[in-house]
Amino acid sequence: MKIRKWRCLFLAVCMFTACSSAVHAETGERDDDVTSAPYFFIQDGDPSIDRLPLKGTEVRTSINGIIAETYVTQTYANEGEHPISASYVFPASTRVSVHGMTMEIGGQRIKAVIKEKEEAEQDYEEARSEGKSASLLEEKRSNVFTMDVANIMPGDTVRIELHYTEMVESTDGVCQFVFPTVVGPRYAGVLDTEDAEEAEWVETPYLEEGVDPESTYDIMVNVSTGVPITDLSCTTHDVDVEWKKNSEAKVTLSDPGDFAGDRDFILEYQMTGEELESGLMLYEGEEENYFLLTMQPPARYEPTDIVPREYIFVLDVSGSMNGYPLDTARELIRNMVRNLRSTDRFNLFLFSDIVSEMSLQSVEATEENIDCALKLIDMQEGGGGTELAAALDDVLAVPAREDAARSVVVITDGYIYDEEEVFQKIRDHLGETDFFSFGIGSSVNRSLMEGIAGIGMGEAFIVTEEAEAEETAERFRTYVEAPILTDIQVSFEGFDAYDTEPSSVPTLFASRPVVLFGKWRGEPGGSIRISGKAGNEEYTQEIQVSGTEPSAEHEAIRYLWARKKVEALTACGFATEDEETREEITAIGLAHSMVTPYTSFVAVLDEVRNPEGESMDVDQPSPLPQGVSGYAVGGYLFGAEPEDLVLAVLAVLAVVTGVCGRRRRKRWL
Repeated sequence: MKIRKWRCLFLAVCMFTACSSAVHAETGERDDDVTSAPYFFIQDGDPSIDRLPLKGTEVRTSINGIIAETYVTQTYANEGEHPISASYVFPASTRVSVHGMTMEIGGQRIKAVIKEKEEAEQDYEEARSEGKSASLLEEKRSNVFTMDVANIMPGDTVRIELHYTEMVESTDGVCQFVFPTVVGPRYAGVLDTEDAEEAEWVETPYLEEGVDPESTYDIMVNVSTGVPITDLSCTTHDVDVEWKKNSEAKVTLSDPGDFAGDRDFILEYQMTGEELESGLMLYEGEEENYFLLTMQPPARYEPTDIVPREYIFVLDVSGSMNGYPLDTARELIRNMVRNLRSTDRFNLFLFSDIVSEMSLQSVEATEENIDCALKLIDMQEGGGGTELAAALDDVLAVPAREDAARSVVVITDGYIYDEEEVFQKIRDHLGETDFFSFGIGSSVNRSLMEGIAGIGMGEAFIVTEEAEAEETAERFRTYVEAPILTDIQVSFEGFDAYDTEPSSVPTLFASRPVVLFGKWRGEPGGSIRISGKAGNEEYTQEIQVSGTEPSAEHEAIRYLWARKKVEALTACGFATEDEETREEITAIGLAHSMVTPYTSFVAVLDEVRNPEGESMDVDQPSPLPQGVSGYAVGGYLFGAEPEDLVLAVLAVLAVVTGVCGRRRRKRWL
């Protein structure tokens, strides 16, 4: 169906809005309209207002075996002459449970209280209007949080401490601890009023490309495994490692002056000994008991009868992919396609605001077709928004081969707002297609990457450096050809277990333990049995519960279970319209003192410090993630060189005339 003429007018309005957002960036003002988009921060000329109140972030993590406890301290200060109220958007791991918060101001330390979201917001707004200092922590996505701090008086220093718990995952025997430091700019498009209110965190300021933050970012990790550690390394940051003994290490940044907060901090290590084997941990609480089971999968088998495969690569060519991410994606696809078998087929879709497809149907992996795909990618420079949901509509409309197993491979940095819509489209096609994701960049949206793979019964891969592209492509090819364990079933004999998560275990592609959380009643005894198929062979593994003693040191399991349960109820952390589910999630959050989509932390200092009750709202700007171009943020062009601006305007005009004159989908074969 052809695009109607009104869409051309709409595009013109969008161009005008981009100009308007750039002007707002200059003046520090924003309109409360329905267009949510990040914008560039430009400090105005009023020295009496401190528009950069975040002075430092300090991360302290202790890893014991496979469980990480993290304390994050955010320090805010008002170096201006007027009271301010600050807002800050920051990330966390997709697996993290945030279950503690304190606020320190004026020599007083206040422990935050977990409350239902609406009640917490009301308490915060009342305290703010009364002139009291207060703080509010809310979850916007499973890996995106906002911090609001009200009535920071001139000369004040405010410290907010957050407590996280998460499980460290291992793949192929390598444990990987990931601490995200910055939320990448999200593309939301034009939302209706109700959605725009929910997406306020999307409309956040960013420092211009190449501008270093004035705040500091420090990270320290203590690793203790109980068995010798081998090959401990950090490829994302320069670190110093202080060994206390061969099973304990302290990791710190080598140069604190090298800003660490613009890319994920990734620490990898291996362990030797029994810790790599299957294991069971028990915790006995006052009201309920919890367990954590890890079971190692069988060794990867050599496939003898591989069915033909059909691979559809869906490549993000939006503005945030400009430069290194798109170059890396090109190498990924090159390496993957050139290793396809003669019985395999492939297709390529490119998406930003519009969608281009290589062919009406998937084609053979001939040199001619591979060259066509690579030339199509070579033509891309990266520009425009990120309409992944629309791209999936076109991808899933391609007729499937009856004699082949179809896999859709999404390659993106994940800087989108509408993750839930993407997940729903994947759910609608379960059983027909497996979905794999490749996240490219220093600070990818891991929630999207892991959600695509988790819901789509595939695997998620993250590429942080271009040099990893070839190795990652080979890992993908190996995994997708031969799942390690299928038809996985869990049973309990003589062990009264309930509320287990996940409720069903998906196909295991990677060499990663099967992890099961749950609750138990009575005395610990009996056994837990996991069965499945490794290729054509039956596989069974059994863990004896008898002899495993509950330990108070395993209290973290209750928070890990709660997080996993909320993920299952909310479909990867998204809000639901089902009232019964909302009530269940709220109850879990309140019972476990944990932030969820419906529970938030609020701390209020019971002292009127700002009698007039007026303060300047300040949105703390974030740095652009390392390697992400300024084209990811609206208004970028207005800071560009004249010749770049001319080329950009011509490109926009070409898009407008193209969109208004032809189908949204463009086909190349």
